[in-house]
Amino acid sequence: MEQNFLRLAELVVKLSVETIAETPKELTFAEEIGELNLLYDQGEGKDFRFPPVLEVSLVYYRSGRELFFHGRLEGLIEGRCGRCLKSYSFPLKKDFDFVLTPEPISARKGELSRDEMGLSFYAAEEINLSPFIREQALLALPTRPLCAEGCRGLCTGCGVNLNEESCLCETSEGDPRMAFFRTLKLDQ
Repeated sequence: MEQNFLRLAELVVKLSVETIAETPKELTFAEEIGELNLLYDQGEGKDFRFPPVLEVSLVYYRSGRELFFHGRLEGLIEGRCGRCLKSYSFPLKKDFDFVLTPEPISARKGELSRDEMGLSFYAAEEINLSPFIREQALLALPTRPLCAEGCRGLCTGCGVNLNEESCLCETSEGDPRMAFFRTLKLDQ
């Protein structure tokens, strides 16, 4: 396997389609993803902060006209816990695979068949890998970030972080209209 190593943050990794051989080649580089923070800042989701770059290892090859990519992303992400809202860091390590197929004529007209909807296409003689790497970074994020599996979160009454201190709120038995259901015993 041939190996290349690139270490330029400004580098946009592009591969020429005709240079992708049937023999797998390995490529390692640092992908600049800091601008994902700008996208996150514009939206409602501010649960994550991306590092300036992610380390990417990629093996790529072709079979016919289809291009295959197998890789791994690594970096340190800043997250905000979904229970206690405390900031924490966690390692992002994600293996990924994607396949690019030549863009069909129907896609150029704006029509894709049902079978084509889940595919990724290439149309140019050069493929920019950055959008695919960024997509994989976003897909690797947890849907509900937690600082620890046993995080107790915030008190719903006073808002104190239950991981750091106890609250003085009275615990209620819940809605009194539901008291009947608490007395039921279910046969197992």
